[in-house]
Amino acid sequence: MPEFISELIEENIPYYKKKAEMKKKGLVNSVEESAHNLVYDSSSETLEPVYFFIVDLMGDFGLETEKLIDNFTSSPGSGHFAELGQRATVMQQQGTKLLADINAVLRSVLNIIYDLKEFRIRLSQYDDLKTDKKDAALLALKQLWMDKVDIQKGNSSIKAMALGQAGFQTLIDAFLFVKDVASVDKVDLNDRVKRILRARVLEFNHWLEQSEKELRKRYELERIYLGSQVNSLKLYSRWAKPYLKAAKELEMKEFGRDPALVKAFNTILLELTLLGKKKINVAEEALSGNLPQEFERPERFKLKDYYACTLVSFRFRGIPQKTSAYQSHYVFGGRAEISFKSYALNEDELKKLEESLDESDLYDALKLIEGATGESLEQLQEEIDFFLNEKTKEEEENKTGKDTSNPFMALLGKYEEKPAKEKETKKDSTKKSDKVIIRPETYAEKNHIRLLAKDTAEDFAFKFFDIYKKAHNMPSYT
Repeated sequence: MPEFISELIEENIPYYKKKAEMKKKGLVNSVEESAHNLVYDSSSETLEPVYFFIVDLMGDFGLETEKLIDNFTSSPGSGHFAELGQRATVMQQQGTKLLADINAVLRSVLNIIYDLKEFRIRLSQYDDLKTDKKDAALLALKQLWMDKVDIQKGNSSIKAMALGQAGFQTLIDAFLFVKDVASVDKVDLNDRVKRILRARVLEFNHWLEQSEKELRKRYELERIYLGSQVNSLKLYSRWAKPYLKAAKELEMKEFGRDPALVKAFNTILLELTLLGKKKINVAEEALSGNLPQEFERPERFKLKDYYACTLVSFRFRGIPQKTSAYQSHYVFGGRAEISFKSYALNEDELKKLEESLDESDLYDALKLIEGATGESLEQLQEEIDFFLNEKTKEEEENKTGKDTSNPFMALLGKYEEKPAKEKETKKDSTKKSDKVIIRPETYAEKNHIRLLAKDTAEDFAFKFFDIYKKAHNMPSYT
């Protein structure tokens, strides 16, 4: 695994892929610009100072450092294995409990969204009563009233009487035709049908008025409830992520048949990889004489950013021992194998390396965590935003019906129309970017900037190696 990042660089960066092919043919000795290795073995001293000495050293030289790999495993017979296993179990149980709560709230959000959609369909019919679609909307609401409200009367409902009793065959058509009680007497019907029709029309008009008010009130309450449920879902997701991530980080990596890992021994193996990078300041380097004088104004060349990169890989074989001060904490003394490799990468190559890391199996578990907590909400975000950001009827009327009676308000710009900002949809913002394409190098980049980044990276790698060796009085190195 410490060589994993080097392999990604050789496979995905054209410059180093070409060097790898040349190495196979014996034309170059190494793919990386330079490589140095050292071994520090001390069972009495802990391994943490080795790691943090190099981390701080990279920071002192101005490198931006990030950790790419952090793996460990303990021998099954060690106390360290048992204790970390218990901690991982606690994290998993807590994360699982919160995920169950998330699923319950998510189901509630889905049900509310579907209810709101049905309410909007119903309310659209009431809105059509105020447009040129009034007649069609009124017929639709009458049909709804007969199917949902009047049908509860049983044999005395309009449909039951019209379809099952003699003399009322025209009742349905008459009810759909008349619009109010006054127009009932104008219809050519017998008195028996008119008496039933008057009561039904009066009842329908009363229901039409009251049902719209109640439906709009219910719609607003559901919108408010949707907002509270979405906030709860976000809160549960934020609570669950630390437990799921901690459970992932406490998982041990399988090291296969590594002879250093014996079941009955008290042993731990650690693998760490750091990547430090420092941007090449072209203008300053030109003023210092490290680049041609023409590069004092780099904006004329439209150069890509280049970085001097140092890849530091650690492989620790340690003996876990509990500290006397904190019985729940372990320290590790043992053997540390450290390699320093230098690379010269531009901004496109670094993005390609990051993309390759994301696509690798290394971060699969972290992707699952994001999917379990965040992506489920993002898929519904467009519909959630539609309902939560919807303007009420009163707000729209207040916005359009402006009071222009005060002329002094115009001096303050109160009546000026402000252009609405174009909102980027969630679908566009969450759209995955295309594959990173490494642009070809220009002559100036290939023959000047990359060579300077290469020399700078080699210098960093050797300095880190040499300073650490001298600080620990190590007589030999490779």
